[in-house]
Amino acid sequence: MYFWVGQPTKVSSTLHKHTTAEISSYHSLFSHQFSISHSIQFHTLREREREREREREREREREREMVFRIAFISMLLVLSLLSRRVGANHGVFNVKCKYAGQDRSLSDLKAHDYRRQLSLLAGVDLPLGGTGRPDAVGLYYAKIGIGTPPKNYYLQVDTGSDIMWVNCIQCKECPTRSTLGMDLTLYDIKESSSGKLVPCDQEFCKEINGGLLTGCTGNISCPYLEIYGDGSSTAGYFVKDVVLYDQVSGDLKTDSANGSLIFGCGARQSGDLSSSNEEALDGILGFGKANYSMISQLASSGKVKKMFAHCLNGVNGGGIFAIGHVVQPKVNMTPLLPDQPHYNVNMTAVQVGHTFLSLSDASEPGDRRGTIIDSGTTLAYLPEGIYEPLVYKIISQQPDLKVQTLHDEYTCFQYSESVDDGFPAVTFYFQNGLSLKVYPHDYLFASGDFWCIGWQNSGTQSRDNKNMTLLGDLVLSNKLVFYDLEHQAIGWTEYNCSSSIQVRDERTGTVHLVGSHHIASACLLNINRLNILLLIALLYKLVY
Repeated sequence: MYFWVGQPTKVSSTLHKHTTAEISSYHSLFSHQFSISHSIQFHTLREREREREREREREREREREMVFRIAFISMLLVLSLLSRRVGANHGVFNVKCKYAGQDRSLSDLKAHDYRRQLSLLAGVDLPLGGTGRPDAVGLYYAKIGIGTPPKNYYLQVDTGSDIMWVNCIQCKECPTRSTLGMDLTLYDIKESSSGKLVPCDQEFCKEINGGLLTGCTGNISCPYLEIYGDGSSTAGYFVKDVVLYDQVSGDLKTDSANGSLIFGCGARQSGDLSSSNEEALDGILGFGKANYSMISQLASSGKVKKMFAHCLNGVNGGGIFAIGHVVQPKVNMTPLLPDQPHYNVNMTAVQVGHTFLSLSDASEPGDRRGTIIDSGTTLAYLPEGIYEPLVYKIISQQPDLKVQTLHDEYTCFQYSESVDDGFPAVTFYFQNGLSLKVYPHDYLFASGDFWCIGWQNSGTQSRDNKNMTLLGDLVLSNKLVFYDLEHQAIGWTEYNCSSSIQVRDERTGTVHLVGSHHIASACLLNINRLNILLLIALLYKLVY
């Protein structure tokens, strides 16, 4: 480094000028080199940016491909759930479920059962949907076609009642809408070319009314009236029309078939059957023992044997409902008690875990009603002499349980472990050695953070019913139940209700497979359609 002091000399001036020139030259050279370097760097940066953009585009392409793969698989799953249909034997009705999900209160379910108890004291296949568990659904219902041309009606499938009836056009109190998601239809005999009134002097009317009605003349229709303990009622007149179902033509294959049936035309409804009920249906499809029930009418016409079976899937919902002789799986049978209007059997013992309960206090002398098997009841009802020791044995398995009463009637508790490991199975024994085993996951159901016991005390329902034993879907789920009215017997066996059974065609002697069904309700279909639309919108947003 140099420091100049004083006036610079000529030499120094020349040196200064030379240095300036060099600096200028260096500056020019540096500027040129910088320009080249900057150009190279800029070109490199642009290439890098282009490469990053290409990488981002490849990443977006991979994301789009992944989204489409997921969407495609999701669509297949949704469509599989929406379109799952399997054939059956003799005849088919689409069966769905009434009580739509966990929002239905437990009190409503028990009130429904109470009304049923009061009223109980007073090859066709039905593809099933839904579940009978109190924490999920509650009742099964079928979509059937009636009339010419046919119209669709949603009817509750019920082994505890005999009459089939639908709401009619004359009815002012009948429901026209339902929160269950289906369109309700009022039957109009004038719109069906095959519909006919049933006169009061016809043999059918005499049988159902216990003789010829007073004042009956040929131009008077046969009336009907059903009154329930809570004041609900249905009243109207009987008609005869064509009912459509599917007839099995092979394994899991069906052809359309029909039969003429007599059923009630509801002209006046009240209480829970009126328009005030938001969860309304079009009527009831009775599968009881009486000669005027649906199964009896089909059998008397020679279309089927007086036999049917159901397998209610308590795990995945749906199941099997078939008319005909079940040959596989094999089912042990117990006789039906004579002179009883419903499916009553003789219970001989009750076992909780390894302990047998005493039945001496469970019935009164002369009470020959036995145990009622009823698919239309959600829970299970036991006499106090059985109920109290049974519940005690269940709860005593876990001494640290803090038991609470929910909704003023359900015994509930919190438990975080496996209920099947922590609580005992309950086994009922019947005449001829037939047994019915109910597992903890069957008789315990979730209600919020609690597990509640599905066994109920008959005495709290009605003083007249205090000794009644009534086993509903809580007990019957996940079992094939076979009703043989030809030989007045009933039987069951544990079974996978998602599989299929074999039913013999009595006309040809051939055996056909009847498959399980899980037909979603219309409200569920609407939800699935909405989900599909939302999925499409999401895909559109992701892709574009």
